[in-house]
Amino acid sequence: MKEGHFFDQSHNVKRLLMGFYIFIALLVVVDLFFPKHPFFPWEGYPSFYGAYGFIAYVSIVFGSNYILRKLLKRKEDYYD
Repeated sequence: MKEGHFFDQSHNVKRLLMGFYIFIALLVVVDLFFPKHPFFPWEGYPSFYGAYGFIAYVSIVFGSNYILRKLLKRKEDYYD
């Protein structure tokens, strides 16, 4: 009997992704109904922290790719 991994079957992956999408949608809906106590006015916007985290992540990736790579990259034959 051939045993496969859980993620080798496409219907399992589709179920897992659908579960993630439903969970994210529920979190967005719940975020709209719970009161917030922001320190700054922009913290009260819906899904502010999700957008802030996404922008921070993207800026870290692009910053490391375009700035740090030029500072830290060595030539291909550096260790030869």
